[in-house]
Amino acid sequence: MRTRVTVSPGVELDVIQSGDPTGVPLLLLHGLSDSNASMRVLMDELPKGVRAIAITQRGHGDSSKPAGPYTTDAFVADVAAVMDRLSVRRAVVFGHSMGSVVAQRFALKHPDRVAGLVLEGAFPGLKGNPAVAAFYEGEIRTLGDPIDPTFAREFQVSTIVRPVPEAFIDLVSSESQKLPARAWKQILQDMMQIDTTADLARLKVPALLLWGDRDTFVLRSDQDRLAAAIADSTLEVFEGTGHDPHWEEPSRVANLVADFVQRHAAPVPAR
Repeated sequence: MRTRVTVSPGVELDVIQSGDPTGVPLLLLHGLSDSNASMRVLMDELPKGVRAIAITQRGHGDSSKPAGPYTTDAFVADVAAVMDRLSVRRAVVFGHSMGSVVAQRFALKHPDRVAGLVLEGAFPGLKGNPAVAAFYEGEIRTLGDPIDPTFAREFQVSTIVRPVPEAFIDLVSSESQKLPARAWKQILQDMMQIDTTADLARLKVPALLLWGDRDTFVLRSDQDRLAAAIADSTLEVFEGTGHDPHWEEPSRVANLVADFVQRHAAPVPAR
C-alpha cells in the first residue's frame, strides 16, 4: 500500500507499507539520496506478520522538496508525524546509513515510541569521518542541479561490493537524482557536526548492528563505538559485503530483522 502523509504545512512524505496491518510495526529509514524504493527488496523478504512502513524523507524520491530545513532534527520530527498520522504508537526502527543517525536521534528524543533499533551501515554521527569529509569536499560542495546521472550512479555503485541486479542499480541511481543539490549539502553539513556517542548510554532499548566488513564509509571502529555505547546491543558482521547489506544479502538481513522483532517487540495497540 502506498500513501502520501502530510507531516507539516506544505510537506508530504511518500510512504509504502506491506505485511499485516495489525502486526508489529517496523519503521524503515533509508540512506542519503535513497527512498522507500530502496527498501522494497528487504520488504519482499520479510514475514507477512511484520507491518513494514518505509518512509521517503523530505527532499528525497517522490516526497515534497521544500526549501528546508534538511537537518536530522527535521527528519526526526517527520518520522514522529508519520507515526502519529498512521496511528503507530511504538515500533522497531530500522535505519540505514543516514537513516541510522535519524533512528538514534529519534530513539533518544522519543524513547517510549521505540521498541528496538536495527542500525545498518551505521555511525554515531559523521563528525570526524574522513571518508565523508573527502566526499563532501570532492563531490558535494560544488554540486548543482540537475544532479548529474553519472555522479548519482557512481555514488550508488561505490557503496556496493556484492552483485545486485542491474535494474536495481538503475532504480536507486534514478532516485539519487531526485534529491536537490541544496538538500545534499544541508544534510551532510548538519550530519558532519553530529556525534551521538555520549548520549547513546541513555538508550534503554535493544539494538542490532548490521555491518559489511568491506564498507568504506563506515568502519569497524564505528561499530565498536556504537556497541560500547548501547548497553543492549549485538553486532552482526557480513563478510565480503559493502555498505548496503539489505541490498546485497536481503534474505539474511530479513531473517535477522524478523528474529529481532519477534524477540524484542510484541504487537501494540494503535493509539
